[in-house]
Amino acid sequence: MDIHPVGSRPTTGPNPAYFTGSVSFDPVIDAPGPARVNALRVSFAPGARTAWHTHPLGQTLYILSGAGLVALRGEAPRRIRAGDSVWIPPGEEHWHGAAPETAMVHLAIQEKQGDSAADWLEQVSDADYLRAPE
Repeated sequence: MDIHPVGSRPTTGPNPAYFTGSVSFDPVIDAPGPARVNALRVSFAPGARTAWHTHPLGQTLYILSGAGLVALRGEAPRRIRAGDSVWIPPGEEHWHGAAPETAMVHLAIQEKQGDSAADWLEQVSDADYLRAPE
């Protein structure tokens, strides 16, 4: 068993090639094999978001605070709020982040396949981000 006391692992920033705006990560778990689970607490400033991406084994988002947006390729964004859970199936192209005027924090839970939990694509355009939500 491993216990990681609060504050024992530093907050980090993501690779800027995969995010727009101010985003920070707080590690929750990166389980050693044969387990594959990986989880992060991700904090997005207003307007911050991921690039388009997929997950080889899917992803669960649990919104901890604030309000944000999530979208699938070719669809309008959908609003997400504190307490909401989102399941994104394996291979589904999507993005997620804070709403334009509101910060958001979510727990991102995914499994790694090999060394990767995500396959990153291009940045989300402002037009896609600002498209009227459903």
